[in-house]
Amino acid sequence: MIPPSRPLNFDQEPFVVIWETTQACDLSCVHCRACAQPVRNALELSTTEGKRLIDEVAALEAPVFVLTGGDPLKRPDIFELVEYASTHGVRISLTPSATPLLTKEAILKLKECGLARLAISLDGPTADIHDAFRRVPGSYEWTLQAVRWAREIGLPVQINTTITRHNLQYMDSIIALLEQIDIVLWSVFFLVPTGRGSVSDLISAEEFEQVFEKLHETSQRVKFDIKSTEAQHYRRFLLQRRTEEKRKNSGHRLPSMLGMSTPDGIGRAPRGINDGKGFVFISHLGEVFPSGFLPVSAGNVRKQGLTDLYRHSPMFVALRDSKNLKGKCGVCEFREVCGGSRARAYALTGDMFAEEASCVWQPRVTERRDLCHS
Repeated sequence: MIPPSRPLNFDQEPFVVIWETTQACDLSCVHCRACAQPVRNALELSTTEGKRLIDEVAALEAPVFVLTGGDPLKRPDIFELVEYASTHGVRISLTPSATPLLTKEAILKLKECGLARLAISLDGPTADIHDAFRRVPGSYEWTLQAVRWAREIGLPVQINTTITRHNLQYMDSIIALLEQIDIVLWSVFFLVPTGRGSVSDLISAEEFEQVFEKLHETSQRVKFDIKSTEAQHYRRFLLQRRTEEKRKNSGHRLPSMLGMSTPDGIGRAPRGINDGKGFVFISHLGEVFPSGFLPVSAGNVRKQGLTDLYRHSPMFVALRDSKNLKGKCGVCEFREVCGGSRARAYALTGDMFAEEASCVWQPRVTERRDLCHS
């Protein structure tokens, strides 16, 4: 596995590879990208096909490989797949659902098979709020119990939180809860209205900035790392803050947007990563998407290699070229480091190159200087 700090050429290799091992899940989350259902699809990638995919991921030397769902634990071969990846030099993160399948024994077995990190969702500070998201009573308590079990055996834990209109007001309480449990990373997802996600659940552009401020403030004092998903303009926010701090010579620590490694050795995404640009998603059926939130297929790994699709698909090539961006994103001085959420643009307009509607920043159109290296 390559060191996470190694510079990557996003035209040749992704930083993050996510495989949706199944869409089967016993939860029914209100914002689920996958519209998951209890029963597995008979056309899912088989164990053999999954291992072939893992071989490609190993050859690409992607620093981050995530097995997601649905609920990966709905696949009886998930332990075999984790062990196969681990023995082939791939560091794996797994995102199981908080259900009775996620037992202490299952977590221990995953660790013994070589799992590097357990990532589990927490969308509210109380059972009432979280379980309303997951639409299954008891999910909140199962989540916290799974975190305790993982930490007891020394397995690093990541918490995923999706910010929507329904839990925005509870951010302070969620942060307070996270400070009480031992995690290495808080991954904050910003809703893309696809699958079960609704446009009415989106927060406003101004509220995005308020959340960015909260994340930045929190990052100054907590022990765990914080990253955002589908909020590429958080990088713009951080760069602006870094510029302000330089002027003030305050010496305050700002979160790095260069490649870095979290305590468990799994790489942290460098700046500039975006849907199809350093990021690739493989569906349970083998379809290759720029992300799980941008459901436009470039092809299928059953017919064409992942490496070939990532490098040469016209859609992926176009997504990596900032000259294709439209509206204010196309003239923004932060376009190389940010680029806006291509998934959200597609969900809202049907055009994956449209401007990021959830960004308040008005580009200095006459100032073509790119600030990503300032």
